[in-house]
Amino acid sequence: MQITPQARLDEYRSRGWWGKRTIDDLLKEAVSSCGDQLALVDPSNRVLLLGDEPQRLTFHEVDQSVDAMAKAFVSAGVGRDDVVLTQLPNIVEGVLAFLACARIGAILSPVAMAFRKHELTSVIKQLEPSLVLTVRDFHGCDHAKQMKELSDQGVYDGPVICVGEGEIFQSLESAQSAAVNVQLADPELHSGEVATICWTSGTEADPKGVPRHHAHWVFNGECMVEAAMLGEGDRILNPFPLINIAAFGGMVVPWLLCRGCLVQHHPFDLAIFLQQFQAEGINYTVAPPAILTMLLKKPELLNGIDFGQVKCIASGSAPLPPFMVKAWQEQYSVSIMNVFGSNEGCSLISTPVVVGDPEMRAALFPRFGVPGLEWEMDFPKRIRTRLVDLETGEDISGPGMPGELRIDGAMVFDGYWNNAELTAQAFDDQGYFKTGDLFEISTAEGGRFYQFVGRSKEIIIRGGVNISPAELDSLIESHPAVKEAACAAYPDDRLGERVCAVVVTQPDADIDLEILVDFLKSKEISVYKLPEKLIVVPSLPRNPLGKVLRRDLSEIASRD
Repeated sequence: MQITPQARLDEYRSRGWWGKRTIDDLLKEAVSSCGDQLALVDPSNRVLLLGDEPQRLTFHEVDQSVDAMAKAFVSAGVGRDDVVLTQLPNIVEGVLAFLACARIGAILSPVAMAFRKHELTSVIKQLEPSLVLTVRDFHGCDHAKQMKELSDQGVYDGPVICVGEGEIFQSLESAQSAAVNVQLADPELHSGEVATICWTSGTEADPKGVPRHHAHWVFNGECMVEAAMLGEGDRILNPFPLINIAAFGGMVVPWLLCRGCLVQHHPFDLAIFLQQFQAEGINYTVAPPAILTMLLKKPELLNGIDFGQVKCIASGSAPLPPFMVKAWQEQYSVSIMNVFGSNEGCSLISTPVVVGDPEMRAALFPRFGVPGLEWEMDFPKRIRTRLVDLETGEDISGPGMPGELRIDGAMVFDGYWNNAELTAQAFDDQGYFKTGDLFEISTAEGGRFYQFVGRSKEIIIRGGVNISPAELDSLIESHPAVKEAACAAYPDDRLGERVCAVVVTQPDADIDLEILVDFLKSKEISVYKLPEKLIVVPSLPRNPLGKVLRRDLSEIASRD
């Protein structure tokens, strides 16, 4: 399925911005060149997660497993351009599903393990998937039962396959055994066809689907390989859930391009993470700013860990403390790479090559794609950025004036899945994606860098995961004791932000946090969205047009 306009595809190919290789091409190249090399490793605690032993697969074994899974998908009725919805933890099967879909020309759409029936209903209605691949049980949630209930309610009427135990639905092992004689046809894909639909939350209530094609992913991977200075055979530790650009573009595709080893980690457990880091000889990984800062304050946790083989560690999703980036470089000779991105394709990367000074790297991002500015790397040539004054709509070219970052180029998506209205709103008249993030041009280094100011959008980012306040507002307002509600972020040292519900109660009604959380749990929303603070106010702050002032809400939410 191609949704990219042919003119754009032709233009970017002629410029060399997009190539012709597909994801399956990358795998086949790796199998051909280093088939016996260890390639894909399960979380070491898989037995605690799913009850079976972790797998360690060579590229040949990955290829064979991809064939087996692809045959099971075809046997279940999946064909070219059909959608496979997955809800899997960071186990090898998540990577295999991505590769299996690529092999048969299907589209992978992964969702978070935290999604419950509320979110799944929205996604399924938008996608109409041909198959669901999930697990029986994970961290106390019976995912198979959840899918059975959605089937019984008429939300989904297709086949479901379960990794591991198949008590309610067919197990993956059984599905693969039954499909052993299926013949896989060459789908004759080209790189401009959709490979995935990932999901993002903005200020709208429903999740938004973000389609990306094979060439998108290959370029995204090439960016990270160059930025992180990765090379042939490098070993990557992936703590990101396999649901978004950070995991696929930042981890999985670089692994294929480097023909290295991808080590999976889930859920984030610092002790296991550090054990994997040392035992697997990791060259590259990512970690939240709060974790990197905490490790500096507890150096005993790093005793015995050899950082000599580390190319760099990426971080982001929250501003990086300059002292932290400097300390890692001075104390452990580890370069921290500052990454600012989104599923839609916004990507600013402050690399050790481009920004050598660690304190500057924590605060500044290169102004990629701005005429007259050159960089020592190749990938910035395929990215274009501009800063726009939201009041006047004019471009900002001088320092000190906040404006919205807008981005275009080979990494940017084509539009939201089956939503022309949101797509039209997401791009400006020059075709640049409107990120909703405020930057200004720094006075440092002759105006070569952006500096993050804040967000013009109203999303809450808890632990790097976007939460739509509008979705929570409407759910909370359905409680009989609540007259009005609006959610906002309040700062947290570990997660960056947490959710605070600010409510106006009905006359003579009372509500507390425990009651509200129990009510929201009954709506079967994701646990990470649950408010962790409740403030009752006489009225919500609004502007003269009646719009809730989220910035004022955040000030209220930040009160002790």
